[in-house]
Amino acid sequence: MSSKAAARYAKSLIDLSLEQNALEELRKDMQLFEEVVDHNSELEAILKNPIVPLDKKAGILRDTFGNHVHEVTKSFFKLSVSKGRAGILFETAKQFIAQYQSIKGIVKAEVTSAIALTDANRAEITALVKKELGAKEVLIAEKVDEKLIGGFILKVGDKQFDASIAGGLNKLKKEFAQ
Repeated sequence: MSSKAAARYAKSLIDLSLEQNALEELRKDMQLFEEVVDHNSELEAILKNPIVPLDKKAGILRDTFGNHVHEVTKSFFKLSVSKGRAGILFETAKQFIAQYQSIKGIVKAEVTSAIALTDANRAEITALVKKELGAKEVLIAEKVDEKLIGGFILKVGDKQFDASIAGGLNKLKKEFAQ
């Protein structure tokens, strides 16, 4: 239920930021909020804890982000806390960023390879994802896993393309097992 509410809050916040001509500023604010919470799990715990008084939560947010975020973001934090919705602020920030990326045609791709990608590999993967998905921009998250032996695994959203040697060997092994 809270992820649905977070998605609605994020959509409203995007609409408001477009109205206020502040979409980029709010994207930066939501990224900042997400990073701070990622590195400080106590903050998320405090925001989700129903025992912590609302004014205390509002004060923590104000003290932490007050001079670093747009007025719309400050108002959003204040309103969310006063409505007892501080617990979904982190999810709302993630939803905001996802919706922003969708609006801007930005696609996240996760590449796991046996060795580090070269600039040419990155360019090739970026071009492939742009062509296949019509993306304007591709953000690549890279991981190295030597167990793949060679090749790579590309994940975009819920789709996965396995071009690794280990994946090919496993497929072959399954075929022989039948």
